[in-house]
Amino acid sequence: MTQALLLVDIQNDYFPGGAMELVGSPEAGKQAEALLQGFRAAERPVVHLQHVSTRPGATFFLPGTEGVKIHPSLAALPGEPVFQKHYPNSFRETPLLGHLRDQGIDQLVIAGMMTHMCIDATVRAAADLGFQCQLAQDACATRDLTHQGVTVLAAQVQAAFLAALDGTFARVMTVQDICAGL
Repeated sequence: MTQALLLVDIQNDYFPGGAMELVGSPEAGKQAEALLQGFRAAERPVVHLQHVSTRPGATFFLPGTEGVKIHPSLAALPGEPVFQKHYPNSFRETPLLGHLRDQGIDQLVIAGMMTHMCIDATVRAAADLGFQCQLAQDACATRDLTHQGVTVLAAQVQAAFLAALDGTFARVMTVQDICAGL
């Protein structure tokens, strides 16, 4: 079995000063960086996903802005592919699936942002495509959500989505536990 790390949308707009700052993004970024270092040290494959907004009225991840760039602490090294995407599901209309199949990868460790959107869509799609998935719970971040006048705090959004993914779609684990198994 061959395992790869998918780093999903860890981009400047999600960090302080960005157009869509997430709760806990600096902390999640540091954990994602530790995970990335672990994968590089173990000489395991790493794939970066970068969301570029193409829909009319988009307010973040706009082409040509600083916000769309991958956060400098997680920049790709030569040989680490960066696939651009335009939808929450990292597999939709990207070369990701073909790349993973060509490399013989059947296990994924997934980390990134926003847990309730792109991480959720990518983890579910990966599981549906037959990949065994681990989700790095502390290397993900989200934001408060509001529905019909009720605000759900980011910590609750995070917990609900991790709980929904754990077991059926992925093993939800800490970065420390994932790195211990590399």
